[in-house]
Amino acid sequence: MSQGEAAGRGAAKPQDQGWAWMVLLAAVVLQGLTLGFPCCIGVFFTDLQHEFQASNSQTSWFPSIMVAVLHGGGPLCSILVKRFGCRFVVMLGGLLSGLGMVSSSFCQSISQLYLTAGLITGLGSCFSFQAGVTTLGYYFVRWRTLANAVASTGVSLGFTLWPLLSQYLLEKMGWRNTFLIFGGILLNCCVCGAIMRPIQLASESLLESAKPEEEPGSKAEEAQLSNGESPHHHTLQQHTTRTKCFQMLQKYLAFDIFWQNKGYQIYTIGVTWMMMGFALPHVYLVPYAIHNGVEEHKAALLISIIGLINIFIRPVTGLLSGHRVFSGRRIYLFSLAALLCGLSNFICVISAQFSVLILYCVILSIAMSGVGALTFQVLMDVVEMDRFSSALGLFTVLESITLLIGPPLTGFLVDITSDYHYVFYNSSFFMISAALFMGLSFCALEKKNKLREASKACLDNPSRYQYSETSTEPKAESQPPPVIQYITSI
Repeated sequence: MSQGEAAGRGAAKPQDQGWAWMVLLAAVVLQGLTLGFPCCIGVFFTDLQHEFQASNSQTSWFPSIMVAVLHGGGPLCSILVKRFGCRFVVMLGGLLSGLGMVSSSFCQSISQLYLTAGLITGLGSCFSFQAGVTTLGYYFVRWRTLANAVASTGVSLGFTLWPLLSQYLLEKMGWRNTFLIFGGILLNCCVCGAIMRPIQLASESLLESAKPEEEPGSKAEEAQLSNGESPHHHTLQQHTTRTKCFQMLQKYLAFDIFWQNKGYQIYTIGVTWMMMGFALPHVYLVPYAIHNGVEEHKAALLISIIGLINIFIRPVTGLLSGHRVFSGRRIYLFSLAALLCGLSNFICVISAQFSVLILYCVILSIAMSGVGALTFQVLMDVVEMDRFSSALGLFTVLESITLLIGPPLTGFLVDITSDYHYVFYNSSFFMISAALFMGLSFCALEKKNKLREASKACLDNPSRYQYSETSTEPKAESQPPPVIQYITSI
């Protein structure tokens, strides 16, 4: 491991300079290839329906599975990153994504498409995206906020270019050959992964030195159990296995935080409910426009308009929200953006003319920029950073469930009524109700905590209750009343 030692000696050098900017460029491309890719599926929606004689509900399962796996595979990705490293996982994801789309071009039924393009490509995109973001966090420290904001423009570029490319290739060579070409394009995730050279940081080496102390101990216990003559050693082994499983769940899925931290609980429930309607316009906007007489290439342009505006708005939103003025208030900005998303859907109900749909895309993209830029920043405000990864795991798994079932349920409603307006009614209902729930709940929680703080101020040291956006004090873990955590989280 001489290469690792060399990287360890120069741990500080690669950060924020030099090769880090190449890694940032790779992250931009990677996010465009992974997070940006599902937006183009709406272009193929009508062709896939005709090809497989499928209903709206059946066809919408394909993009729903892809997006759900893309978001919900985070815990599995974390396990692989810990075992094999970020670079390997990014390249594995690129291989799976390419393989999934190449296999999709040979599918003979819509259910086969669920497995190939939905599950395999979605899982590959999840591995590449999340491992790529993790690598970016190692390469940037001082400029991490800027790096994440710039990397997020890759999503917007993907939203802009994928629909245009999809429509062009679909007209020239059909959906099967287009999916085959997409498989080759997604293999470029492997190139991005190759650029992301691993670096060994001081904290990483400390973690590695701590591992051997734990593993031999557990192995020694297992050896004692297996060599011992006690008849209850199998029971003890089962107990040890259950303990390890519980620790694994605690590490990657923070159920304890969900029950104890009211802020995290409200935010997770709100976002999970919101995702029932968030993805609906991306899936059904193009079919809705085509159904109302808009030409196919113009309908595909609508998604590209959303992506083009996102290129400029999303990074600006992310950087502005990091200003001290918005400290502790980002949840309200997020709720406002979600509310605007929901209200904008009523524009589509009023008219399906192309000019009206362009106006809808402009307003929706501005609101979406706020939601996209603030989702994880608000989560960092609500949860302590030492438990952020496990909180993120549960957060993404829960939202992936509603991302999975939202479009098919709405498609079933459209099949029954033959009215695409229900897509936008449903989206508005979920977005608006979630925005109001989060905004009002956090406002009530903040008032409640302020009253408790005032009532206890004469009994306790007030300095313990001082506001800070993310609590980093170790004593918070040992304090029995969780109220202190909540005040520092909002």
